[in-house]
Amino acid sequence: MTTITFDTLEFTEQLKAAGVPDDQAKGHVKAMVRVLEQVEDSRLKDLATKSDIRQLELKLEARIVESKAETIKWMVGLLLAQTGLIITVLKLFPSH
Repeated sequence: MTTITFDTLEFTEQLKAAGVPDDQAKGHVKAMVRVLEQVEDSRLKDLATKSDIRQLELKLEARIVESKAETIKWMVGLLLAQTGLIITVLKLFPSH
């Protein structure tokens, strides 16, 4: 995981070199550090942990099992309906 690297001393020196008074430069640095911390915290909230991924895997596995069971129920039901239809047709139209 990468983090934001921010050299506060260099930033302060750059501000002072640009003519910003020392107190204001330090205030700018504190504000910038706070903004960068908020950006980093926000970014980290969107990352999935191994635990998040494992929970998702378990949910998906459960859904797959449910889907398989549902498919088997439909197949058995259709097989029984087809068998009943064939028997009915054979009774209605005897071959002899």
